Amino acid sequence: MARMIFVNLPVKDLATSKSFWSKLGYSFNPQFSDENTACLVISDTIFAMLMTEPRFKDFTAPGKEVADASKTSEVLLALSAESREEVDRLADTALASGGSPAAEAQDHGFMYGRSFTDPDGHHWELAWMDPAAGEG
Repeated sequence: MARMIFVNLPVKDLATSKSFWSKLGYSFNPQFSDENTACLVISDTIFAMLMTEPRFKDFTAPGKEVADASKTSEVLLALSAESREEVDRLADTALASGGSPAAEAQDHGFMYGRSFTDPDGHHWELAWMDPAAGEG
């Protein structure tokens, strides 16, 4: 069985987060979702558990505050894309759907990437790399 990853992220407004990710073409697994949590399906093995801040705190160490990702760097989340065009499509859709630019696009010829922050300020990187660049 392939390993899976479940990235847990606090969100201020679950409905806003679900709407944002739906506009990018992603779906949610209702089996692992409820009024406080939405299981964002990124791939067959990658999921982001979007949790309201009170629900997120149920899983953290007592006394720790939830980081405000719009003010603090907490993590960089990187997703691969199948093409340069997919990088642009996802980044453009994210920006048109309530996301914000995070950094300048990076074009190294064999590798291309763009980034954005989601409505809660979580930093997402999108990257494509020419498969031929790894050969040889």
